[in-house]
Amino acid sequence: MQHDLQLRAAVRAIYDACYPSEDWAPTGFDEAERYRTIHYRQAVDAALEAKAVLASPAGQLTLFAGQ
Repeated sequence: MQHDLQLRAAVRAIYDACYPSEDWAPTGFDEAERYRTIHYRQAVDAALEAKAVLASPAGQLTLFAGQ
């Protein structure tokens, strides 16, 4: 994850959105990343799935005029 800065940013955004406080996850993003917690791994999985959907032509949104 260290080499793909865009993917790491996506993982952080997902982590922060899903686990906004200690009520949701016991650690912040940096510590979760360091220790590879389940919360971090779930955010990584979500980011990888989102990346695949956004990269596929069928997954991209297309806007049609008049609809």
